[in-house]
Amino acid sequence: MRVWDVTEYGTRSDGVTNDAPAIQKAIDDCAAAGGGRVLVPAGRYLCGTIELKNDVELHLSRGASLMASLNKEDIRITPCPDGAEEDSGYFIGALHAKGVSITGDGEIYGQGYKVMRDDGADGEWHECPLMVDGFRPRLTYFEDVEDLRIQNVTFRDSALWTLHMAGCRRVKVQGIQILNHRRGANNDGIDPDSCQDVVISDCMIETGDDAIVVKTTKPMTERYGPCENILIRDCILASHDSALKIGTETHGDIRNIIMSDCIVRDCSRGIGIWVRDGGTVENIQVHHIMGAVRRYANSGGRSFAPDWWGKGDPIFLSATFRKGSSGPIGKIRNVYFDHIRMDAESSIFLRGEKESNIQNVYFQDVEITMKKQGTQEAGYFDEQPSERGVYAHEIPAIYAQCARDLSFQNMKIHWTKDRHASWTSGIQTVDCQNIRVEGMAESVEEPLR
Repeated sequence: MRVWDVTEYGTRSDGVTNDAPAIQKAIDDCAAAGGGRVLVPAGRYLCGTIELKNDVELHLSRGASLMASLNKEDIRITPCPDGAEEDSGYFIGALHAKGVSITGDGEIYGQGYKVMRDDGADGEWHECPLMVDGFRPRLTYFEDVEDLRIQNVTFRDSALWTLHMAGCRRVKVQGIQILNHRRGANNDGIDPDSCQDVVISDCMIETGDDAIVVKTTKPMTERYGPCENILIRDCILASHDSALKIGTETHGDIRNIIMSDCIVRDCSRGIGIWVRDGGTVENIQVHHIMGAVRRYANSGGRSFAPDWWGKGDPIFLSATFRKGSSGPIGKIRNVYFDHIRMDAESSIFLRGEKESNIQNVYFQDVEITMKKQGTQEAGYFDEQPSERGVYAHEIPAIYAQCARDLSFQNMKIHWTKDRHASWTSGIQTVDCQNIRVEGMAESVEEPLR
């Protein structure tokens, strides 16, 4: 394989000079020659936007750090993916390309701490989302890329979404680390958006917003169709929001998703599925997940990022109207959970609407320990974003409303001695049809681990 060394193009690697023009020239020359490896040796390279091209592998050597410029003039501006900003941009990416790779033991560094601050909105807890001041680009953005490979690199301190893949096909993300601020707003880990045939494996992710979230945003599903055939496995996930999530953006269908063999570390939700925008989420299998979920402090009504979504829910399925929308909602159906072990502070939650029942959901060998872990009190359901939002409610082990064809087999619920007053027991259902329970065991003592 032919190698293009960026230092031969005049990079300064001093962490001050914009090295993007030199690195981009190396990438362009590599692509013009039919592809190969662009080598980034050890050093600190401050850069504006870098665009990868066909059949180019960007290889970051151990000790190499590509540092994102936070100067808007250095960044290619694109619409923000989730409406969090009026406009945004990306640091490293590729558009309408084939055979793109990022590999190596170096890092891609977002410098997100420079645009985040603790405004003390939650008082003494220091858990709520940080306030954001200034321009913040996504760390990466890949649109309409075939045969995309991201392997071994570390992504650190992203100011916005970290690894955004939109309309990509045949994607492999393996062995990466994402180390973001645990209180960072909108700094999602991995976002497959209207992608097909994706494998995400062996990753370690720490972030404030969702760790891995599968979605279909409106512009991307209109261009590239549904999100389907996604395999997520063997990951360790830590977040102040969801560990494994589908939605909320569901403008297109999402189907054929397997999530397995993951550890959930102190997230606000374990596994969540939302429909809000008319799409159908179906054929989802989740198995062999273990860990803990807890409730974090909110920002006391601040207009920016007022609440984390989730109150310590191990499993959450929600089909309802987005706030201010009259529908259509979409559907959740054919979802399978098995071999789930979770310490939790809130219910396994399923709630649809009369016009959009949640259908055909199966639980087998699920064990939940209701255990106080966080600083905040239990006793609330959280359906954000929706008309109902967050509201006080007693907390049964399992809550289902407007759902049909539910199956619970070999379920174990453990209630610890420090049981909260809002925790009730068993299953609570409202407007549900055809519920089957085969084997439901409850205990008051926490089981031995």
